[in-house]
Amino acid sequence: MIATIAPWRLQCPLLSIHHPNTERARLMEQLHLNPCTRLAGSIKLPGSKSISNRTLLLAALSGGSTLVRDLLDSDDIRHMLSALKLLGVKIEQQGDSRDFRVQGCGGVFPVKNAELFLGNAGTAFRPLTAALALMGGSYQLSGVPRMHERPIGDLVDALNAAGARIEYLGQPGFPPLAVSPADVRCAAPIQVKGNVSSQFLTALLMALPLTGGQAEIEVVGELISKPYIEITLNLMARFGVRVERDGWQRFVIPGGQHYISPGEVYVEGDASSASYFLAAGALAGGPVRVEGVGEASIQGDVRFAEALERMGASVRLGDNWIEARAEGRLKAIDLDCNHIPDAAMTLAVAALAADGTTTLRNIASWRVKETDRLSAMAAELRKVGATVEEGPDYIRVTPPAALTPNAEIDTYDDHRMAMCFSLVSLLGAPVVINDPGCVAKTFPGYFQALAALQAQ
Repeated sequence: MIATIAPWRLQCPLLSIHHPNTERARLMEQLHLNPCTRLAGSIKLPGSKSISNRTLLLAALSGGSTLVRDLLDSDDIRHMLSALKLLGVKIEQQGDSRDFRVQGCGGVFPVKNAELFLGNAGTAFRPLTAALALMGGSYQLSGVPRMHERPIGDLVDALNAAGARIEYLGQPGFPPLAVSPADVRCAAPIQVKGNVSSQFLTALLMALPLTGGQAEIEVVGELISKPYIEITLNLMARFGVRVERDGWQRFVIPGGQHYISPGEVYVEGDASSASYFLAAGALAGGPVRVEGVGEASIQGDVRFAEALERMGASVRLGDNWIEARAEGRLKAIDLDCNHIPDAAMTLAVAALAADGTTTLRNIASWRVKETDRLSAMAAELRKVGATVEEGPDYIRVTPPAALTPNAEIDTYDDHRMAMCFSLVSLLGAPVVINDPGCVAKTFPGYFQALAALQAQ
């Protein structure tokens, strides 16, 4: 099936098929995007994936009932909701809204034997692994084939060293996993590597308060994606657990703390998703305003706005909104992107409109995401004519004199690849997005939202 935007209007809906207990199975589709020279308007962002899944787990582990408002509607969140319900957590959606009431279980899941399928949701798989290791039950965790290629060994090693019993059901160091009853003790500091995924540290931070005793975590090596740890610490504090830290190498969770419901939590708009619309404002005139994130956000990816401003765009911020517009041609930048690991992908495509060569550094974490994003980004940028240098933890992008029209962009079942490369159509070249339905992981209505900006 072929869906077409001409210009920027959907002629037929994206096609997707949902199967119980399996990841979304889709027919192969293509989405043809014709060139669009001007976008402007405003958009209310869907909820943050990182905040949504962390909040759901903390609400489930807490004492009391929590009303979670503006929860993201996406595949990854559905996997967390399904898993928590299988574990005995009572969760009720409030009518047709995206508000959910979660009845906390006081730190102990009622169900002690379960098989959980978590798709490709790292924000569900890693924290649930750590929490289940402390539950005294028998559990199996699995996902789609790509999830079974994403490393989890550093987290498993850290938990097993503290007394957990987690076994690999396939390749050592990777899911699927089997968790058995064990007595986890935190008498000695728990060490975890920080250079592969910050989700390992997040998982330990969120789970260890369940022991009731003091726990100390030592990060071995450089910690990547630090802003995501800030999100974790912020949300833990909202649920009544404080963490002391010495820089980014040592974290201490004082004993005697328990998660307590704050009563109500609002999920911020997704700052990573904001990057596509802000870039659209910089590439296609604007102004484009995103609502739901701003100066008061707890998400590190709001700093994408700073990078876009460095490239020459005009950017304004409020407490709960950010706006971008074009201010002449963009210019190349050389940037350490550790603080914006997901949003940095958008910069790689924006570099196609910049004068000179753009270098994005410290992005090794791209390789262990939904796909190897470094290699995937390099391959697809070359399809549109860019000159690309791919390093172990960096990418350099030099735009062509003219973009290759009608390039067919493979998305690798990665939502961010699809959303990033939709921006090519704002640069005067038609582009074809293969498997556009993959955006359902975090933003099912992305293409419709982008099309609506042209109508505005």
